[in-house]
Amino acid sequence: MSNKLIIKNGRVIDPSQNIDSVCDLVIEDCKISDIIPASANANSSAAVIDASGMMVMPGLIDMHAHLREPGFEHKETIASGTLAAIKGGFTSVCAMPNTNPVNDSATVTTFIIKRAMKRGSCSVYPIGAITKGQNGEELAEMGMMLEAGCVAFSDDGRPVMNALVMKRAFEYSKAFGFPLISHCEDMNLTANGVMNEGSIATLLGLAGIPRSSEETIVSRDIMLAEEAGARLHIAHVSTKGSVEIIRRAKDRGVKVTAETCPHYFTTTEEMVIGYNTNAKVNPPLRCADDIAAIKQGLRDGTIDVIATDHAPHHADEKLLEFDRAPSGISGLETALGLSLRLVDEGVLSYADLCTKMSLAPARILGLDKGTLKKGACADVVIIDPNREYSVSSDKFLSKGKNTPFEGMTLKGMPAAVVVKGKYINILEL
Repeated sequence: MSNKLIIKNGRVIDPSQNIDSVCDLVIEDCKISDIIPASANANSSAAVIDASGMMVMPGLIDMHAHLREPGFEHKETIASGTLAAIKGGFTSVCAMPNTNPVNDSATVTTFIIKRAMKRGSCSVYPIGAITKGQNGEELAEMGMMLEAGCVAFSDDGRPVMNALVMKRAFEYSKAFGFPLISHCEDMNLTANGVMNEGSIATLLGLAGIPRSSEETIVSRDIMLAEEAGARLHIAHVSTKGSVEIIRRAKDRGVKVTAETCPHYFTTTEEMVIGYNTNAKVNPPLRCADDIAAIKQGLRDGTIDVIATDHAPHHADEKLLEFDRAPSGISGLETALGLSLRLVDEGVLSYADLCTKMSLAPARILGLDKGTLKKGACADVVIIDPNREYSVSSDKFLSKGKNTPFEGMTLKGMPAAVVVKGKYINILEL
């Protein structure tokens, strides 16, 4: 294929330039070359893709995914996870550190980057651990990991329960300017809980996790970040109370951003009825009022990002009893379809959705992505907004087939992506 590519007649949406119109996108030498008025005349030296009736946006960025490698390759690998990302319209993925060994050193960070360069289908950005071994006791060598390629730090999968350690982490992070991503969960309040605390948990005889488990640490980490003048990003917001706490913090100028995930604005704890382990996530699925609050938070900007929290597991693990089964949903391949429902419902515009899934993650993490500006890296997603499909986990490219959305009909899916200038037809994967 020519080193020049023209994506013609698509509805180009780029919030970074306030563009939303039918245009031709010109890509040359792996960079965005130009956005020009749609024309019937094609440059004879360029490869041409007709995107009539489709949306052309900056490639999606997932700032919260578990690629499992190294150590848990039976669940996922960088190769399979990034292929799933491509199918979902993501051209960049941030890999969380709860691998084996934990990504708490420059050595593991370098391994992930090199493996992604060799076997990955899209860009991979490592998130390093805040503490050694994610044990919450001693800070990891974040400076060295930053130099090795980490873009942020988190003990995701578990909180940093020791407030003094988290305070020191914020003080350290401020000197370098990177954000800390907080998994907000008070383990003492969670105890042995496995789903949302409430009547359904009582009915099923399952131990519940109260909303206060999340909200307590959201409040604590906002106070610590505010005191240090540091940057905080709240992961996987699931409760009405968390949304309000974050909104108030933003109003008073705290450097806090937040994300939620498609399952937290799509379905409720009722999905667990029947002991459905594919609906077991952490934080757990909540209630209708939480969904309403999260949608309002997305609408008014309290929640900045939609991330997947892609958490693939081997099928045998999800076949265990509910108490013993691991938490997590394989989310890369359903995230866009579920999120497009927000546009149909009037919660977000297409430009808003592009911001939540591309521009905002890039800005929070300091990536040269999320834009179609001239000279930017040519990462693009072409979306067919009218294509309907039924979720079928046996067609997932991820090793993880664990989804509560099996059989659900979704409207809108990626038709193709361009990754660093390389065109990939998703329908042929």
